Amino acid sequence: MSFPSRRLSVQAILVVATGVLSLIALSAVAVAVGLAIRSNVERSVFADTQRAATDWIGSMDTARPPPPVTTSDVNLLQLVDSSGHVVSASKAAAGRPVLSEVWPPSDDRIQQHTECTDSGCVMFTASRPSPQEEQVLWGGESHVVFAGRDQPAILSTYRLELYLGAGVLTASALLVVTAWLLIGQALRPVELMRRRIAEVTVTDLGLRVPEPPGGDAIARLARTANETLSRLQEAVNHQRHFASMVSHELRTPLTGLRAQLEESRLYPEMDPRVAIRDALVTVERCQLIIDEMLMLARIRTSPHRPALVDLSALAQDEAALRSTKVPIQVYADEPVVVCGNPVQLAEVLVNLLRNAQRHARSRVEVRVRRVGGLAEVSVLDDGIGIQPEDRERVFEPFARLVEARRREPQGSGLGLAISRAIAEAHQGSLTVEDSLQGADFVLRLPLPDDTTPVPPAR
Repeated sequence: MSFPSRRLSVQAILVVATGVLSLIALSAVAVAVGLAIRSNVERSVFADTQRAATDWIGSMDTARPPPPVTTSDVNLLQLVDSSGHVVSASKAAAGRPVLSEVWPPSDDRIQQHTECTDSGCVMFTASRPSPQEEQVLWGGESHVVFAGRDQPAILSTYRLELYLGAGVLTASALLVVTAWLLIGQALRPVELMRRRIAEVTVTDLGLRVPEPPGGDAIARLARTANETLSRLQEAVNHQRHFASMVSHELRTPLTGLRAQLEESRLYPEMDPRVAIRDALVTVERCQLIIDEMLMLARIRTSPHRPALVDLSALAQDEAALRSTKVPIQVYADEPVVVCGNPVQLAEVLVNLLRNAQRHARSRVEVRVRRVGGLAEVSVLDDGIGIQPEDRERVFEPFARLVEARRREPQGSGLGLAISRAIAEAHQGSLTVEDSLQGADFVLRLPLPDDTTPVPPAR
């Protein structure tokens, strides 16, 4: 089911909501104002008619008083006896029938009413003189004075409602226009951000959205968008650099493979088994590069399943498997348990041990310990070491120093890059530290606390 609000913009939805709410609120105010005006007009009219009746009664001194002289809007005055005959009347009321058949009782001598006929509505006060006045003037016979006037137009028509309705519609329209302008101005930075983000392409990630001043939600959104674009640009640049290095590393063995195959085709007298053997060596190198490249991509993008891993036991096991080469001495006085992927952490230790044995002269030392809230694994060899300016470059994919190329010409240059990626995926770090001799690779991983959700050790 499709709702109209889904097809409206945020600005239109807010403006419609403003219009509806303002119409409801102003209508309620208009109804209250209309009722108050009507009530005030009625009270004013009845107060005038009551005053006119009281004044005329107070001026009577004979049984048939002369017609009263009216000087206000209350121009309909009649004195009626108990038989219903008009004894005296004002000029406007002369010749008219009795204004009403209402006859106030002695205990409620003043009553106010509105009566309507075909000629219109009259608002009047029926006032009965006191018993003493009736006794003095008419020998105790009851009389009633009617004082009234035609109902004001504001009460007899819907003119007031029309005026109030027009005012409500006008005010609502002004509020809607004002809301449209104000909301449009408030959302203008968002529209500018949308347009700028729409201009961002893979080939040009250097654009940034304009950041409005202040610390409101829109300003925070702009800053977050720029931070996201910066991370995206950094990731794309890294991928481009990585793809360029992969292409470069694969081009050399593939070019050699093609040369070997073409040579075997051009010179049939060559032993094909030698050509196949050399081609297989080249294919194995390409496969090694591709496998390690896929591993590096999976580490950076795939979540690992955590488990409790004892780094001390892991280091001793891996060192025992590699004891046939340069001797490895492991110093681990106590279990050091971290939360991580055991297969990936074992891959880090294998890479570090392989790298250390490749460059060591006589020995490799592995130390596993706790330092503060971190688990620390140090792999130290007694080789020539790594210069300070090269300590970060060795972790770049396919980066190989001269000594590494000399000792292992067929290496891929991805082992240390994979190891650092695994460390960072585990919220840790892998760096080269200062040492008196050789290269000291230090892996640091956070120790689990009571709030770390991990399965039991297996």
